[in-house]
Amino acid sequence: MAGQLHRNPPFRAEHLGSLLRPDGLLKTREAFDKGTAQQHQLASIEDTAVKDIVDLQIRLGFHAISDGEYRRHMFWGTFFPGLDGFEEIHNPDPKIFREYMPDIAAFMEKGYKPGESVICTGKIKHVGSTYLEQWNYLKSVVPKEMVPNCKLTLAAPNWYHMRYKEGLAYPKDVYSNDSVYFADIAAAYQAELDILYKAGLRNIQIDDPNLAYFCSEKMIAGWKADEANTKTVDQLLDEYIKLYNDCISKRPADMHVGVHLCRGNFVNSRHFSEGGYDRIATKLFQDLKVDSYYLEYDTPRAGGFEPLKFLPKTKNAILGVITSKFPELENMDEMRKKVFQAADNIAEGNGETQKEALVRLGVSPQCGFASHAYGNAVNKDDMVAKLKLVRELADSIWPGEP
Repeated sequence: MAGQLHRNPPFRAEHLGSLLRPDGLLKTREAFDKGTAQQHQLASIEDTAVKDIVDLQIRLGFHAISDGEYRRHMFWGTFFPGLDGFEEIHNPDPKIFREYMPDIAAFMEKGYKPGESVICTGKIKHVGSTYLEQWNYLKSVVPKEMVPNCKLTLAAPNWYHMRYKEGLAYPKDVYSNDSVYFADIAAAYQAELDILYKAGLRNIQIDDPNLAYFCSEKMIAGWKADEANTKTVDQLLDEYIKLYNDCISKRPADMHVGVHLCRGNFVNSRHFSEGGYDRIATKLFQDLKVDSYYLEYDTPRAGGFEPLKFLPKTKNAILGVITSKFPELENMDEMRKKVFQAADNIAEGNGETQKEALVRLGVSPQCGFASHAYGNAVNKDDMVAKLKLVRELADSIWPGEP
């Protein structure tokens, strides 16, 4: 549990979970949402699509197989709406949001407002996993020996807290402060992980753009200017790290947990924030008790590799050096150079050789191909070419390793 190096998972070649949906699935879901298709019709299409995308991942040489997030509309899925005490709200009042949060700001700047959100309305309680059925189906369509490698992505525990203005994330007559609210969030994650572990899940990836927001000078400036806030940015980051650690504190030692940081990956390949990991590197890599970090590194907006000097010998970094946002293929030599630069920084920080540092690295796209159901500005052939490039890059650095 982050005290010793966890390998396989993660693997040398990874992707971040979400994959482009086939047109038939998108059209059937649209019809279902309009009331012109039945649940069983949608489920049948989803099952077929998941089986097909699993087969593709196996053919391309990937081991951390996902279901492509094909049963979700957005990457954060259904964990929070499935809890007692949370309610999905449509067309929420924009005044409840911190308008300087990068994803909220991106909507506001374009003249839009968030169309939906999920908010705490009562005492939080885990009442059953909304992912168990999905996980059981994924298990059923992979070879038995690959089940422990399969990956499920989860929303970040802070996702429906950071976006709301001070005092508006939960009712004050239910939770007197953040600490008691976070305690129930952590208990819900513990229950979820226990259920999924007992069902055979051993590989979790938590998707958290919010942690990358702490790298954004624009967000930090907005936070400081907001007189309603009662904590500093650094105090909030400390509380979120404690929340994470509490969420995963009861996981068994053979359950791998990684966290994925990116700067936004919305429809048509939009990003929301910018800023390197330097500002949060010590706390992120040394205080957060996860096994692995899936890190965006496809553009200069993620900064350089110097923060990796703080990555301990007991943790992995999967370098997202290939973009999922656009179809142009990266140069193999340039990608190899980046990986070795990252290894050199890790080696410098730990007093080891480049070869030793490479043991704790892997490569991936910087984010998924479809964090939103309608996906990035790429088509299926582009996606396959990118995934092949990830596998080829990994094979060129770690030949013969999964």
